[in-house]
Amino acid sequence: MNLKNILTEIEKVDPEVYERMDTRRNSMKRFAFAGKVLAAAAIPFAFGGMFKKAYGQSTGEIVDVLNFALTLEYLEAEFYKQAVASAAVGTASAADKAALTLIRDHEIAHVAFLRAAIMPIGTPVSFTANDFDFSGGNGSGTGPFATAFVNYDLLLAVAQVFEDTGVRAYKGQAANLMSNNDVLTAALRIHSVEARHAAKIRYMRKNKPSALVTGNIQPWIIGKMSNIEAGAANAAIQPSYDGEEITTQATVDIVGIGGTAVTAEDASGAFDEPLTKAQVLAIVDPFIK
Repeated sequence: MNLKNILTEIEKVDPEVYERMDTRRNSMKRFAFAGKVLAAAAIPFAFGGMFKKAYGQSTGEIVDVLNFALTLEYLEAEFYKQAVASAAVGTASAADKAALTLIRDHEIAHVAFLRAAIMPIGTPVSFTANDFDFSGGNGSGTGPFATAFVNYDLLLAVAQVFEDTGVRAYKGQAANLMSNNDVLTAALRIHSVEARHAAKIRYMRKNKPSALVTGNIQPWIIGKMSNIEAGAANAAIQPSYDGEEITTQATVDIVGIGGTAVTAEDASGAFDEPLTKAQVLAIVDPFIK
């Protein structure tokens, strides 16, 4: 079996195969390396992994994941657009205003990036400000967060929930992009920015005394506690944090691992648990008309 000839024949049928798999040069380097360290019977498995990278997932599946991410980015972008212009942020410090403005710009950039990524292979979803109800009232305007744009404490609480949810949502979809390294890399970069947004919002809330803050806010989620005391809004907030109390990773319970003093809070705070697409859509549904 001449594997080099097989690759050449595949290239004739699909000239872009090396662009999706890797450059031709790197593919050949990997072939040479595989030939040195693997038995001949195992070589086909090495190539199977390479082809999975190029062909392992349909374009439709990738478009679905990217449109899901785009929906969340539209939600956040429109929220921060309105937040920065709101009466609530008018009462904030100059540093807080600058931070929220920067976050707004990041979210707008994420929308533009994801739309550009989808357009060559599918149709991106599209939303305007009129498609959202940031009161969380399913279009009624009278949901539990109705006063967020006039109450700065509540606005930051809502921002925290959106950011924390976004972080868990991206983690939940990462496995569905494993077959396309470029798309996965881009998604994880956005994920890292969302995580920094979440930490910044939490830092801002920590440094601003508020009746809505419960306990000591950390830059990350600890257990299933939201650090938000928002009365009637609690039922809408809690699904964003359910499941974060897990202390087991890869079947290993981290609490007291190796005789250490690692607590349940430490263990749960060490990892963000993923949310499924269905869980995320249920969380954000009240905000979409």
